[in-house]
Amino acid sequence: VQIARKIGYPVIIKAAGGLVKNANGEYLFIFRNKKWDLPKGKLEKGEKVKIAAIREVEEECGVKVEKRQASLCKTYHIYELNNEVILKCTAWYPMKVKGIPKLIPQKEEGIDKAVWLSPKQLTPVIKNTFPSIIEVIKISSILD
Repeated sequence: VQIARKIGYPVIIKAAGGLVKNANGEYLFIFRNKKWDLPKGKLEKGEKVKIAAIREVEEECGVKVEKRQASLCKTYHIYELNNEVILKCTAWYPMKVKGIPKLIPQKEEGIDKAVWLSPKQLTPVIKNTFPSIIEVIKISSILD
């Protein structure tokens, strides 16, 4: 890793997250750092991607995932942090919860709010989110 940094290769971070649907057909979105996002986070050492996806959703939003489906897609984005180039690879999974659980945003992760939104309510999200999140929404076909 040190050699890669010296010659300019990005540091690779693996992450996982979920596109979570409730019993009303609404999807879980979070508002963090003044942008709409989906719950996701970095894998812990030795953690499987599928497990990390569920853990992150449950931790960030206070819900219990009932079902995780097969992988939806992977997204990649590059950013700079502390003078290092970071390449974040996020694996996304469709998930379901029972009923319409109350959401508890994880404030210590900078999440201001967590909400359930129907596909018809996604216009504000699409106008204020990241290209990778738009890609997840498109691949999932929730706007069709």
